Amino acid sequence: MPADAVLNDLISIMFYETGMTSQNVNKVIRWKQRFSNFEKSFLQLEKAIQIKNPNETERAGLMQFFEITFELSWKTLKDFLEAEGLTTQSPREAIKQAFQSQLIANGGEWIEALEDRNLTVHTYDETTARQIETLIRQKYFAMLQQFYCDFQQKRNA
Repeated sequence: MPADAVLNDLISIMFYETGMTSQNVNKVIRWKQRFSNFEKSFLQLEKAIQIKNPNETERAGLMQFFEITFELSWKTLKDFLEAEGLTTQSPREAIKQAFQSQLIANGGEWIEALEDRNLTVHTYDETTARQIETLIRQKYFAMLQQFYCDFQQKRNA
């Protein structure tokens, strides 16, 4: 059976069993696709975090993986919230709503990560890079790892 036919059958079953509309099904599919992209990026970040004494290029790679992974994490939250019927317009709003909805445990830490991610995207100097690297290793990686575990369960439910 072609993949499109299998997908259509699965969508039909979801409509029947859950009473969901096609728009809701599309939103569920969207957050799961976004999470899949997050997962790929997170696993690369996990590899980069294992490099204990990175050179400048490896540090830049770690920062880049953090930027991408964090970006995909808040977008996954936004997509998940939309699938639940909640609308957010910005990363900060998505994080706040996710915290209020108990999808994430530490909203303040997520806001700090957002601010630091914005720093890494818009500026580069060695001192800032080393400070952010330390935060990624000591704080943000564990936060993203918890998000990964929690949303793996949601995806597989």
